[in-house]
Amino acid sequence: MSGLETLPFFGETAIAEVLEWKPLIDTLEQAMISLSEGRVAQPTRQMVPVPGRNAIIAAMPAVGDAMAVKVVTLFHDNASVGIPSHQAVILVFDKDNGMPLAALDGRLITEMRTAAGSAAAARRLATAAPEAVTIMGSGVQARAHAHALAAVRPLGELRLWARSEGTGRAVAEEIGAVFVGDAERAVRGADIVACTTSATEPILMGEWLKPGAFVTSVGWNTHDGRELDDLAMTHTVIVESRAAARDQAGNVRGSGCEIFAEIGEIYSGTMTVPDGATVIYDSVGVAIMDVAAAKLAYDLLG
Repeated sequence: MSGLETLPFFGETAIAEVLEWKPLIDTLEQAMISLSEGRVAQPTRQMVPVPGRNAIIAAMPAVGDAMAVKVVTLFHDNASVGIPSHQAVILVFDKDNGMPLAALDGRLITEMRTAAGSAAAARRLATAAPEAVTIMGSGVQARAHAHALAAVRPLGELRLWARSEGTGRAVAEEIGAVFVGDAERAVRGADIVACTTSATEPILMGEWLKPGAFVTSVGWNTHDGRELDDLAMTHTVIVESRAAARDQAGNVRGSGCEIFAEIGEIYSGTMTVPDGATVIYDSVGVAIMDVAAAKLAYDLLG
């Protein structure tokens, strides 16, 4: 009997019941070490535009300690009709024989692995007791980053900036943040800044950054869209994958900055960030993150 005839499917509700921040953060740290040590096989994200729509469909396969592929769609206009902009399915395979093991709804996994990746980097690189944390954006990732960062750091004064004051105030109240309507004022003095927008032009200027701040940028809107200006990108830039960042990270591509290290090299101790450095963690999301997160969820569900 083919494995597909009895293939289980795990939906978002089931995944939400088992996937927790701290185990996911730990799992992603190990996955990124494996990636930087050359123990992961993965191509850069394969993206296809959807004709007539402000949208793409993308394939993200990877083989590391586990083997899986995510197929994800990004429809930017969905927010206006109440449908998630990101939707995905992840198919997990048996690494020993190639048999399909399960299909998992990938929307929540994508949401959580993105924020957990930022939190893992913050755990290693941000100050242990931040006085102020700023989230830029008011979407799914703004909420997720508030929860993920709280799993690794006391957040001190939590601020939120968004282009839409109405939405921004609502999300700020939801996550226990203070809404700050001016971007510069929101960023000034912050020890941690999470950029989670769909901006195509910089919304964070390097001159605003506190020396020694940790910035994570996860917003992505085409490989040339960016959230940070050139001055911000002169700081210590950390990425998930040099190849993926050079191909798809608008902040990196647009600024022509030097990449200091991959985050897996930081976790393993191969590279060390200088004391007091201002760190930019520029995340585009790579397939092994989805594979590791999906395998964690699958094992917990089993």
